[in-house]
Amino acid sequence: MTNSYILAIDQGTSSTKTLLFDEAGKVIARASEPLTTSYFGDGYVEQNPAEIVQNVLTSVEKCLKAFVGQGGDVQAIKASGISNQRETFVIWDESGEPLHNAVVWQCKRSIGVCERLKADGLEETIQAKTGLFIDPYFSGSKLIWLYENVENVRQAIDAGKAYFGTVDTWLLYKLTNGQRYLTDYTNASRTLFFNLITLNWDHELLHAFGLSKLNLPEPKPSSAYFGESNFNGLFDHSLPVMSLIGDSHAAAFGRVVFHPALPKPP
Repeated sequence: MTNSYILAIDQGTSSTKTLLFDEAGKVIARASEPLTTSYFGDGYVEQNPAEIVQNVLTSVEKCLKAFVGQGGDVQAIKASGISNQRETFVIWDESGEPLHNAVVWQCKRSIGVCERLKADGLEETIQAKTGLFIDPYFSGSKLIWLYENVENVRQAIDAGKAYFGTVDTWLLYKLTNGQRYLTDYTNASRTLFFNLITLNWDHELLHAFGLSKLNLPEPKPSSAYFGESNFNGLFDHSLPVMSLIGDSHAAAFGRVVFHPALPKPP
């Protein structure tokens, strides 16, 4: 009987790790590719959006070469999933070109924005809706900073021509040639825009942030059909993307934490 395999991609802050799992959950092949991060200014942290995509493709290619080198059949790989650094985001235009470098979750440029949001009395509302505190860690305050300080970002948002995505969304968009613009609940929940009760974007918060005209991806459960990709020709068949999930959420799931307050597994 021929085995089937799942391609698992973990796009992290410092590297992309790719693994192939067999039907028993055993790792059959793996690869890793380092990713460059720029640290500068007063706590600014950025990455090149195009390099993030290429980093994933290089990691996947290395993993496939290792698999084929040990006699594996690429046709037996049946599905893929992507986990990612969560709060890092990209904003791009209608043609799919980034309007700015990816702003990494570590970036502290929006401390002043956060202080202003607190002074405006928004902290209780934001926490009730999103479950998050106002903090530069989350994507929203950093996007507000870009809107207020980077002219082409402001113009694109005001014109309704700016597309926001965390790294999962950016990768899916590029790997499907702009055909799929989606995210999952775990990544959406780290933006300051996502209402945990409705499981959708909160338009009241977006209005308060001055981002009402921002385009946002459709949120879906972490395990869902997100589209198909041949990974820029690395496969000669289209591979369904069956999961998007933030890396820390994925780690909890991997440790069998399926419900709140579960005891730690042995």
